[in-house]
Amino acid sequence: MDLIVSAGAAAGLIFVVELGDKSQLLSLWFATRYHTWTVLAGLTVATLLVMGLAVLLGAVFGTVLPEQLFLTVAGLAFFAFAAWSLRTAEDGEQEVREAPALGVFGMVALSFSVAEMGDKSQLATISLAGTRDPFGVWIGATAGMVGANTLAIIIGKLAGKRLPTRAISVGAAVLFVVFGVLTLWEAWG
Repeated sequence: MDLIVSAGAAAGLIFVVELGDKSQLLSLWFATRYHTWTVLAGLTVATLLVMGLAVLLGAVFGTVLPEQLFLTVAGLAFFAFAAWSLRTAEDGEQEVREAPALGVFGMVALSFSVAEMGDKSQLATISLAGTRDPFGVWIGATAGMVGANTLAIIIGKLAGKRLPTRAISVGAAVLFVVFGVLTLWEAWG
């Protein structure tokens, strides 16, 4: 049961966090230039790797540190992520150079991997993996990321409009605060 709850929590959180993020801009950009399935395949492989690394880090720190300390740090980190989500940043269109040696798939996978390293979604995944079932978090975080970027590709192809960044940032911040309160409650309640 913990696997399902962990996967659901990670999928929901990462999906909302990714809405309006720079990876969605990359998704839109790649989707206008390359075949949709190639973009999705590159994105999925990159996400599996990046989120796998995040889960590994979270699981290691979660077993090394005392549970109450780890939960407290994770809970406070969620509040920092909420503030980060509310910060207004202008992420102009990412410029991506072609890498013929890698092909389109490799270029997409590498671009997404680099874009997500240290991103709030990866940091949130690290926090979740230390307090929840790591495999469930990995599957859920990957599904949330791929789902959010698939949505960006579909919307970009159909409507060509961007999602309202401010509303998404506020929604992500609210989710981060909820996860922060629940995590601190688990640590100290």
